Amino acid sequence: MSQTPDPSAAAASPPPVSPLGRLPFYYGWVVVLVAFVTMGIGVNVRTAFSLLFPAILHEFGWQRGATAAVFSIGFLSSAAYSPFIGAAMDRFGPRLVIPFGAVVVSAGLWLTTFAREPWQMYLTLGMMVTGGTVMFSYIGHSMFVPNWFHRQRGLAIGVAFSGVGVGSVVLFPWIQRLIDGSGWRSACYALALLMLAIVLPLNFLLQRKRPEDLGLLPDGASAAGGQQQREALHAAVVDRAWADTPWTLRRAMRTSRFWWLSSAYFCGLFAWYAVQVHQTKYLVEIGIDPTLAAFALGLVGLTGIVGQIGLGHLSDRIGREWVWTMAVAGFALCYALLLVMRSYPSPVLMYAMVAAQGLLGYGLASVYGVIPAELYQGRAYGTIFGVVSLCASVGAGAGPWITGEVQDRVGSYAPAFWLALVLSGVSIVCIWRAAPRKVRLVAGQMARRQRAMGPRDGV
Repeated sequence: MSQTPDPSAAAASPPPVSPLGRLPFYYGWVVVLVAFVTMGIGVNVRTAFSLLFPAILHEFGWQRGATAAVFSIGFLSSAAYSPFIGAAMDRFGPRLVIPFGAVVVSAGLWLTTFAREPWQMYLTLGMMVTGGTVMFSYIGHSMFVPNWFHRQRGLAIGVAFSGVGVGSVVLFPWIQRLIDGSGWRSACYALALLMLAIVLPLNFLLQRKRPEDLGLLPDGASAAGGQQQREALHAAVVDRAWADTPWTLRRAMRTSRFWWLSSAYFCGLFAWYAVQVHQTKYLVEIGIDPTLAAFALGLVGLTGIVGQIGLGHLSDRIGREWVWTMAVAGFALCYALLLVMRSYPSPVLMYAMVAAQGLLGYGLASVYGVIPAELYQGRAYGTIFGVVSLCASVGAGAGPWITGEVQDRVGSYAPAFWLALVLSGVSIVCIWRAAPRKVRLVAGQMARRQRAMGPRDGV
């Protein structure tokens, strides 16, 4: 979100008129709906590698490690792309960046059908497809969706990101049928067509970087008559000197808050992805039926829809630090239950673990892009967030790798699970040190402060 506009400046020059005209509804939710659809398709194009993997192995007979490296290379590529995507989002906005990403990913899906060697898939399915989805994944959308909201920022992000869970339920059975009936290449063609037919035009026509592009303010207020909204945004600021700083990447990196934030993200995503990758194998090894273990992973995704929307809404009421704490504590509880299940591998404990991971842990996504926006909002926010996301991606990549290495060396997941549990606690400490509440209050905190001050001093 850009800095609070000067009322006199708004009065002196009329707001720009959207080429779409004055829409009779709140356009911020159009942005969310487009993000919901885009993520439902785009992020699941990346995840669909798990469905393509067996068919590719069967056809070429490659080593599993060499083939699985496609996803690892793609993940590392997306981490490396993040700072550059942030700079591009700052300069060009989602109307151009996301359609460009759709073209890159579609081209990668088409080119991978010609691959005959592993390195060719590293370039196409890895760097172009898996890596390219960063432009419209959690990271890409976190660079602009928060601009549109103040009062309902957490809820909006939660709704937008829940498209991933809904998309997986809709797309994966269809993709699997295509693979079984026509082969994995047909599935790649179909996914490429979806990107070009839906994601590209939808974002080019409807997506916008910030409400000022349509003559609006956050939460749907008119820039011409939004005096009350401007006053509310101004009153939400706790640290005026910090909020008025024209943040750049270099200036942000000189603050301790930036490094507390980056550390919180590294540790939080370490915990998230370590369990996501190794959960099914661990459950099978301790005696859970393989079908039930696979069902548990799918159930985590479904309950995650509720967690993202519910905790996102709650963060607008009680504050971002509390929801981050609840979400990361959900992952800590998940690891604790997995450790207990070594001795008591019961379905009841497994479902409790699923609830902790989905209903609580996945709520992390709803504040993932919100917290940096409230600390470093401004013209260079995308660049700053891209570097924070780079730290987060390193954590996301390190978690599964270190967990696997520990298991290989000592023959047990227990030490790695204890490490992730400890890092969950570190993440919670770091987010409270970053302290977004000391820069801007969320809507619920503002309301409580106004009630405490009384109507005379309220805004």
